[in-house]
Amino acid sequence: MAARKTHSTKASVADFLKAIPDPRMRDDCRAVSRIMQAASGARPRMWGNNLVGFGIHRRVESNGRVAEWMLIAFSPRRTRITLYIMDGLHLHGALLAELGPHAVGKACLHVKRLSEIRLPVLTKIIHASVHNRKRTSVRPAGKAKAKKAKPKRKA
Repeated sequence: MAARKTHSTKASVADFLKAIPDPRMRDDCRAVSRIMQAASGARPRMWGNNLVGFGIHRRVESNGRVAEWMLIAFSPRRTRITLYIMDGLHLHGALLAELGPHAVGKACLHVKRLSEIRLPVLTKIIHASVHNRKRTSVRPAGKAKAKKAKPKRKA
């Protein structure tokens, strides 16, 4: 299997967002970042050059290796924000129907402006996706849950 091209980097998310030329897009990205951070409980990290990801999802690949990927992410594009809803948008059909103007791919939700959509609905989709991904994430090797010692009985 080929190595993944996109990896978590040490680049500054704040600097990346600050460099977005369109002030409306910059503000929208900062709002999406706050929502995703609240949903994931994780600070944003850059993945590659233009992906802002939150949290870590681990899964066992067919070769037995554990692969790490973000729980949820977004990327500003020229005319829209792409949100990566990693558990699959097909799970959120009812909410997507209430969202407002958007386009979808398999796991990509494209919105032009946050002011055009229902933000509480987007927030529900993001929280549900993070919840689903956390449920299916495997534990890293060596970090299994410790069993509680049983108290000794007095005779």
